[in-house]
Amino acid sequence: MLRRLSSLKVSRMRGFSTLVQSKALVNGNWIDSSSRETFEVRNPASGAVIGNVPNMTVEDAQQAIDAAKQAYESKEWRSLTAKDRSNMLKKWHKLIEQHSQEIAEIMTAESGKPINESKGEVLYGNAFVEWFSEEARRIYGEVVPSGTANREVIVMKQPIGVAALITPWNFPLAMITRKAGAALAAGCTVVVKPSEDTPLTALAVAKLAEEAGIPRGVINVVTTNKAAPIGELFCKSPDVRGISFTGSTQVGKLLFRNCADGIKRVCLELGGNAPFIVFDSANVEKAVDGAMASKFRNCGQTCVSANRFFVQEGVYDKFVAQLKQRVEALKIGDGKSTDVQIGPLINQMQFDKVSGFVEDARVKKANIIVGGKALQEFGSLFYAPTIVTDVPASAQLYNDEVFGPVASIIKFKDEAEAVQKANDTRRGLAGYFYSENLQQVFRVAKRLEVGMVGVNEGIISAPEAPFGGVKESGVGREGSHHGIDDYVDIKYICMGNLKYD
Repeated sequence: MLRRLSSLKVSRMRGFSTLVQSKALVNGNWIDSSSRETFEVRNPASGAVIGNVPNMTVEDAQQAIDAAKQAYESKEWRSLTAKDRSNMLKKWHKLIEQHSQEIAEIMTAESGKPINESKGEVLYGNAFVEWFSEEARRIYGEVVPSGTANREVIVMKQPIGVAALITPWNFPLAMITRKAGAALAAGCTVVVKPSEDTPLTALAVAKLAEEAGIPRGVINVVTTNKAAPIGELFCKSPDVRGISFTGSTQVGKLLFRNCADGIKRVCLELGGNAPFIVFDSANVEKAVDGAMASKFRNCGQTCVSANRFFVQEGVYDKFVAQLKQRVEALKIGDGKSTDVQIGPLINQMQFDKVSGFVEDARVKKANIIVGGKALQEFGSLFYAPTIVTDVPASAQLYNDEVFGPVASIIKFKDEAEAVQKANDTRRGLAGYFYSENLQQVFRVAKRLEVGMVGVNEGIISAPEAPFGGVKESGVGREGSHHGIDDYVDIKYICMGNLKYD
């Protein structure tokens, strides 16, 4: 009864009754946990309970894997042509487009991100469904010229089977569509384990996939706040042939180890420590625009958020002054208001991490020129947008990803120093730099040890582009035509003893 009342309350307040789900999706059925346990979903801006979802067990997750395997092997999915799969994805894309406002409201309610950013994520995330609906018909094989007269060499790509998708809270729609779009286009079936903080968005888009006519068991969603045992099941089950995970490097390493025994296909998009370099040759105004977009979008809670700002001596004072002015003007509050630019952090653990990083920098004599404090007047999870200068190399802000609205700024003398400091990390997801010197642009772009580079641009993600990192920031790529690769096996067929006479 409590779960039903919570859902009704949210529906009346927010107006998205048709898409809010209070059950998980397994084999085309909306079900409770076998344990009958549920967990609350809270609005991080207000702390209010906005829904309850099933706390699924390992046994429930196994049922989802079984359903995905059965759906993969059934005629309803395996025998579909690429055109059929493409058409289903197009229908899913259209339904998400039609319900974009509802999905954005759900997303803001459970993640706290400003409503305008939520609307932007729906467009961005849905673009992956559209992209992969088109890529479904372009998973090409090869006919290779043979070195033997009576042979033909044929190469084809086939789906790997069941894929488990483990997604984070910061982009609760896009991280699902970027993975599931590619997997479904390739002909795989999926089991999705969304973040415990943002399961309602995942269930909403799964509901629309069902309405689009995607067969039962092809998409399964398992909700839980006990992720570890279910993650272990995904890694060790012989019926799961691939895992795609977006999240922390620590958890990614654990999944990687657990997948080793099964020689399982793994795609990992892990943490970053993105450098943002501003050279003397830069257009400072554009650099500040890019810094605001890269650092403070989603309250700094993005995998590719700029983490360490390296600013050359000649433009340092000008850049810091302009950035400070822009940060002080940010509108803070509940994300449901259209003028809000900064919402809350997602949960208490993240709040403690961000505040702890700033206090560590303060103790180590860094200079906090704006922010650096909690904003209890807005709510318990709000933290002030912060700029920290003179950050020592020993500070946590320098060495680790803060994942919050904190910009740490370090002065440098020359290009060699900037590149060396930018690369002095075990992470390598994204990097940014601003320069109007064309020769410098090519030099630095090549030398940065990251998987993605933004040159005079603070927002770099796009469905057409390969998303992923190097070093400890992950393996594999999502998006682009490369996004299909983790969901297909390459099969070589040798046709011998042919006669052409």
